[in-house]
Amino acid sequence: MVLFSTHEVTQLLKAWTAGDEKALEKLTRLVYEQLHRAARHYMAGQRPGHALQTTALVNEVYLRLVDCGQVNWQDRAHFFAVSATLMRRILIDFARSRGYQKLGAYAPHISLSEVPSVSAEPDPNIVALDDALKSLGEVDGRKSKIVELRFFGGLSLEETAEVLGISAETVGRDWKLAKMWLLHELSGEK
Repeated sequence: MVLFSTHEVTQLLKAWTAGDEKALEKLTRLVYEQLHRAARHYMAGQRPGHALQTTALVNEVYLRLVDCGQVNWQDRAHFFAVSATLMRRILIDFARSRGYQKLGAYAPHISLSEVPSVSAEPDPNIVALDDALKSLGEVDGRKSKIVELRFFGGLSLEETAEVLGISAETVGRDWKLAKMWLLHELSGEK
């Protein structure tokens, strides 16, 4: 794994924002492995033969980051938070374009073990998860963001804490509560 300092990434982000294309090249080399790790983390839980591959997901995130114009990057944490959000949007768009929502009602019941964790189990219904995350976001935006960063971004408790500016203990507590909330929401029990 490439080791780099938070300060180094922040400097490169600011230089890139200022128009330095060489900074973008250096930044890409520094963050590519972590973006790939996050994508691999998510894709590991998908069904075998999933049409969207890890490298394609990372490349699409990269293209959207480069295409998103002038973002006032705050720091490394901001960059990875935006990357996780983009990864989620790409996966949701892909799922919707493949017609997953048309496979019977709008969402099958999904167990908690299939939702905010990554395992070798069959593909969780990403569209149902997205809808549940939107509902969670209306109730508690921070918990929704924690699920997004951990599940879609592949960030650790500590990395998520850094992105959100809270303690790892708070992230761990909110992560557990968010999983319970999602289980209830996805179970169809009201």
